[in-house]
Amino acid sequence: MEQIMNYVKPELIVVAVVLYFIGMGLKQAQTVKDKYIPLILGGIGIALCAIWVLATCTLSTGQDIAMAVFTAIVQGILVAGLSTYVNQIIKQIGKNE
Repeated sequence: MEQIMNYVKPELIVVAVVLYFIGMGLKQAQTVKDKYIPLILGGIGIALCAIWVLATCTLSTGQDIAMAVFTAIVQGILVAGLSTYVNQIIKQIGKNE
């Protein structure tokens, strides 16, 4: 987990906490199968990180846009990883539903 923390922007740690609570809510609601929760959290993480990236950088060239998209995707996956993303994937792959 320390390896992931080295790559996550400190401003986005709060997104990992939010994703954790969203995941707990999805699990408690039982409206979504457990095996889909990590994917949903990954998508939400990417969306939230995209909002942060768009709010904090200027997009004047194609290279800036490409870097913003890349940053949003990578940071989104990493913050989802901090909210037990890896653990949930391993659990769900071994599960037969």
